[in-house]
Amino acid sequence: MKEISNAELAVLNVLWKTSPIGATEVIAELAHRQQMHEKTVKTLLNRLVKKSAIGFEKQGRAYLYYPLIAQSDYQLKESQSFIERVFAGKVAPLVAGFAKENKLSAEDIAELKALIDNWEEEK
Repeated sequence: MKEISNAELAVLNVLWKTSPIGATEVIAELAHRQQMHEKTVKTLLNRLVKKSAIGFEKQGRAYLYYPLIAQSDYQLKESQSFIERVFAGKVAPLVAGFAKENKLSAEDIAELKALIDNWEEEK
């Protein structure tokens, strides 16, 4: 998977939410949310096509875009990369940092406990 910039990720987030959609809809969403210009969005769409992160189908005169990368796959790759770079591959310091700053909600804690329980059962 090639490197995805933050601006390209904004386009991917739109496509993960709704796809296939036309460039006009992507432009409208990003113009509203992030104040991106039409030319910028079209450039980002073209870059993502070249990186094989998104695909398109021609429908009449319009192009409908859709993601070729699953959001969960992208998130896994990026989180693993982040943990490797920042925490030397260890998850505990990341979670401990959030817990220390009280950034973990009760829901977060319950999800983490469930994940650990499931992981222990699988071992």
